[in-house]
Amino acid sequence: MLPADAGGGADLRRGAEALKIFKRRVDTLLSEFEGSAGSSSKVGAQTISRASLSGHGTFGEADDLYHQYNRVHEQLTTLSKSLGHQIEAMGIAVHGADIGFDNLDEDLRRRFWALQTQIHEDNQPPRHESPEHHGDQQHGHSDDKHSGTGYS
Repeated sequence: MLPADAGGGADLRRGAEALKIFKRRVDTLLSEFEGSAGSSSKVGAQTISRASLSGHGTFGEADDLYHQYNRVHEQLTTLSKSLGHQIEAMGIAVHGADIGFDNLDEDLRRRFWALQTQIHEDNQPPRHESPEHHGDQQHGHSDDKHSGTGYS
C-alpha cells in the first residue's frame, strides 16, 4: 500500500497540464489546417471543366481523364473534410479527458458524436460506379497512335 503523499496528486496535475498543452496544439493544428491549401473548402474549389481538356468535341481519352479527375477530386475533398473532423473531435476528446466527460457542455458532446458519425460515414468503402463512368465501356478511343495515350 502506498503512503497518502506518494506524489500521485502531482502526477495528475502534470497529466492535466499535458492534456491542456496537447489540446492547444490540436486547436492550433485545426486552425492552421482550415487556413491551408488542404482545407476542404480550398480543395473543393479546385475543379476543372470538361471543355478545358479538349474543347467541346468527342474525345474519349479526355472524357476518361475528366471522370478520373472528378473521382480523385471527390475523394481528396472527402479526405480533407474527414481530417478536419478528426482533428476537431480529438480536441473535444482531449478537453473532455481534462475536465471529465460528464462535465462537457451538452453542445460539445453532441458535436463530438456528430463528428464521430461523420467520420464513420467518410470511412465507408466507396460505392461502385455505374458502368457508364468506366472509360472504354461508353467512350470510344481515338485510333491516333501519336496521341500519347499508350494505345496502339
